[in-house]
Amino acid sequence: MGQEHGGFKRVSSSRLSKSAPSAPSPLGNVIHGPFYNRFSLQKTHMQATPTIQAGSFLTLHYRLSGPQGDIINTFGGPAATLTLGNAELAPAIEARLLGLAEGEHVSFDMAAGEAFGERNPDMLQWVPKQLLSTFGDADASYLLGEVVEFPAPNNEGKYAGAVVQIGEDAILFDFNHPLAGQAVSLEVQVIGVL
Repeated sequence: MGQEHGGFKRVSSSRLSKSAPSAPSPLGNVIHGPFYNRFSLQKTHMQATPTIQAGSFLTLHYRLSGPQGDIINTFGGPAATLTLGNAELAPAIEARLLGLAEGEHVSFDMAAGEAFGERNPDMLQWVPKQLLSTFGDADASYLLGEVVEFPAPNNEGKYAGAVVQIGEDAILFDFNHPLAGQAVSLEVQVIGVL
C-alpha cells in the first residue's frame, strides 16, 4: 500500500482522504497524526508580533510633512533607527507610535501645535552682535532665515535659532521649533521593533 522511504512511509493521497478525521484541520486533510500534533504544539509557542513600547529600539521609514510639504522623508532611502524615549522625536509623535506593531504602515494628521507645541513669543530673542563675535566666529555674517546653533547654558547639548531680523547692534533669533504652531502629517512604516 505504501513505500518505505528514509524511515517514513509514503501513503497515496486516496488513503489520506479515507483516513481524514471528521473535524476540519487548519492544514486541510493532508497532515494528521503525530506530525500534526508536533506542528500544533510549535504553533502555540510562536511569539506575537512585537509592538512599540517605551524604550523600544525601532527601525522604520517615516515622512513628516508640514504646510510647505515634506520636511523629512526616509521612504526610498535608508530606514531610520532610533530608541523611543531618547528625545529623537517629539514626545507627541512618540505617543502616536506607541502600540504600533512591526510591519504596520499608518498615516495620521496632527493638529496645529500638537506635534511641536504652540509658537511662543518669548522664544524670539535679540542677541547682541558683540556676544555672537565673542562666542562664535568674529568674522561671521548672518543671513535672514539662516539657522545658527548655540551651546546650551549648561554646555550639555545645543539649541538652534533662525535669524529673523538683523539690526545694527543685535540679531533677532527665533528659537521656536520651525513647525511650532503648525499642523503636520506623519506616515510611518514600522520595519523592526526590539
